[in-house]
Amino acid sequence: MSSKTEFASKIGLVAATVGSAVGLGNIWRFPAVTQEGGGSAFLLLYVLCVLLLGIPVMLAEFSLGRGTKSDSIGAFRKYTPGKPWWIVGALAVLASYLILCFYTVVEGWTLEYLFESITGGLFSGLGDADIAESRAFFGGRMEEYVCSDLRPLIFVFVAIIVNMAVLLGGVQKGIERLSNVLMPVLFVILAVLMGVSLTLPDASEGVSYFLSPDFSKVTPKVVFSALGQAFFSLSLGMGILITYSSYYPKDTRLARTSVIVAVLSLLVAVMVGLVIFPAVKSFGLDDESLQGATLVFVTLPEIFARLPLPQLWSALFFVLLAVAAVTSCISIAEVSVATLQDRCHLSRTKAVLCVMLPLTVLSALPSLSFGSLEGLKIFGMTVFDFLDNFSTNILLPIVSFGVCLYVGHVLPKSYLHDELTNNGTVRSPLNSVSAFVIRWLAPVLIALVFIYDFL
Repeated sequence: MSSKTEFASKIGLVAATVGSAVGLGNIWRFPAVTQEGGGSAFLLLYVLCVLLLGIPVMLAEFSLGRGTKSDSIGAFRKYTPGKPWWIVGALAVLASYLILCFYTVVEGWTLEYLFESITGGLFSGLGDADIAESRAFFGGRMEEYVCSDLRPLIFVFVAIIVNMAVLLGGVQKGIERLSNVLMPVLFVILAVLMGVSLTLPDASEGVSYFLSPDFSKVTPKVVFSALGQAFFSLSLGMGILITYSSYYPKDTRLARTSVIVAVLSLLVAVMVGLVIFPAVKSFGLDDESLQGATLVFVTLPEIFARLPLPQLWSALFFVLLAVAAVTSCISIAEVSVATLQDRCHLSRTKAVLCVMLPLTVLSALPSLSFGSLEGLKIFGMTVFDFLDNFSTNILLPIVSFGVCLYVGHVLPKSYLHDELTNNGTVRSPLNSVSAFVIRWLAPVLIALVFIYDFL
């Protein structure tokens, strides 16, 4: 597929790939697992997992995508036609689409909170309340903005339209152009919020909590959680990296790109920690939950309400979250778009419409599972929680395991070497280490995580 669309610049391909990796996992999940895992004890485990395991597995996906210039299914079919390895790619497409169904809901929530922050509706009616009253106030706002039926659905449809507009622009004029703008915006906003947080009273106590390891909290669960956070924050197992790397020019240095993406993803996580922990400590909220939705929609608005110009800081934060949500959703959707283009030979416009229009129904279900469909259970879980658990805890480990087996044991040993060295034209110090991790270490650890989740 020599005519395959490619990213126009090296900066663009890095920005797009970083945008796919730096998603809600870095902002939504990281503070909670860090809090539970002993502060920097968890951070250290997370860094080790990214560097020692995440980068090699990322390189396995990069080599498949760039080497085959195909979608997630075609990447497995090219070198093993007639064999069932394509099922691994099909599971990646399925996982990414299921994730897209509920990620679009979160994107809608984010856009709604951004709108309410800008208009002042988020803080309307809040007086000089104490901590308990403000928590109840923003809990009520969350009930209104997230747990009702109509309001969240409106913003889910807005999110679908936004994503569709970018995807219709194509790889270069849509995904790459947007990433080139939004990734710098994300880092600038993070730096501003970090600066504000670090200047708050008693901020040093929060920094100390975040960066002081408590190894007594390190358990097998924490270790596996760090591994899961590394894989999820790098978008492994979703088909995203296979798809995006199929747009890489042949002279792209895969090892260098993987290191840049991993380091920037880690940098975002650390910066988020330096925003969250000093702020919650400064305002005496460190005993409150830092779990995803509660952190983002209750605890952080409590903090913003205590700052001068609360609308400004709230709007900046939700712009940050919106950037992460939009770039994540676009990259996830591109997996299915590319598959329809390559497998079904659809035009890009038709492929985008086939992927995005069903979300008007499929994303409505998880959205309504916080409202009128709360009683609808699948294996005892709401629709939202089922999609989350089934895709992230079952499908993603299976796909990552399959990718490692395929690249490490099915393809010729020379394949990975040729891809990492651009057929011998560049040096790749990660070659031998990555080959060992992909062949032996990663499959074992992925299997252990998968088994542990069911114990």
